[in-house]
Amino acid sequence: MPISADHAEVLGLKALSWLASNDELLPVFLGSSGASISDLRDRVNDPAFFGAVLDFLLMDDAWVMAFCDSAEVGYSALTEARAMLPGGEQVHWT
Repeated sequence: MPISADHAEVLGLKALSWLASNDELLPVFLGSSGASISDLRDRVNDPAFFGAVLDFLLMDDAWVMAFCDSAEVGYSALTEARAMLPGGEQVHWT
């Protein structure tokens, strides 16, 4: 059963909080996304920004596992949440 959009936003916010507290990974996210520290504060209620955070974490299995273990959610939760946030729709090329 797919998660709700509200649950996806909550998970996105948790991921953003986790990322903001990760001194090693936060600079990597900021550098790769072009976001600033003020963007983290200003976009704390932006589902599209949560999608960008989840896209970033989904680039590395170790990051997925670290976040999911800390949040006590299944490893597939990030993919499910990403699908429910803006820009997460599956693209069908045919």
